[in-house]
Amino acid sequence: MYIPKLDFQLMVDSLPFLLTGLPYTLGISLITFLIGNILGFFLAVVEMRPSKFLKWVTRFYISFLRGVPGLVLLFLVYFGLPYQLNALTTACICFSLTSSAFIAEIYRGSILGVEQGQWDAAYALGLSFGTVIRKIIFPQAFRTSIPALGNVAMELTKGTSLAAMITIPDIFQKAKIVGGKTFDYLSMYALVAIIYWLLCLVIGFGQRWLEKYYLSIYKADI
Repeated sequence: MYIPKLDFQLMVDSLPFLLTGLPYTLGISLITFLIGNILGFFLAVVEMRPSKFLKWVTRFYISFLRGVPGLVLLFLVYFGLPYQLNALTTACICFSLTSSAFIAEIYRGSILGVEQGQWDAAYALGLSFGTVIRKIIFPQAFRTSIPALGNVAMELTKGTSLAAMITIPDIFQKAKIVGGKTFDYLSMYALVAIIYWLLCLVIGFGQRWLEKYYLSIYKADI
């Protein structure tokens, strides 16, 4: 009976080649996370405005992008448009849009979690809605959003592996190449799993550092 086993020597020898795809993995993750945060914050604020039309538009946007699988969206944009975008642009657009929908809900919940008295006190001072959001409400909301944002960052990093389906030469695509040459996909995919796990450990460390940092500021203010 055939018993699959890992080829550790192959994993070590292939590691440098796989890491040549790391800039794509990290670059796409970072760019889409930053754009997703900007869009997500904008959507969360727009949804709090009194306009019913804007609320309906943002709810539809968020609902659609939260409900469509990432791979389907990638294929829809990459293969379905009349003018084909390049693979890297497509990946950045799709992951940015998807992450913005989830981040918008995170920010909306965190903003709503700030006690109403903060709003009332700010408005009593004559501050505008934009000033209240930027200088009073959002700094408090962001602190409580950090754990959820850390999860989104991890999901984005892992989700970039889907970009290999549209020829992005990331670490997963590199692993597929080596696996195709050696017919040892088990060892290659195990190596990729370890790399993604290590990347998520780094993100988790950054998340905990931010939590402690903002907690120390909060205690100092008290």
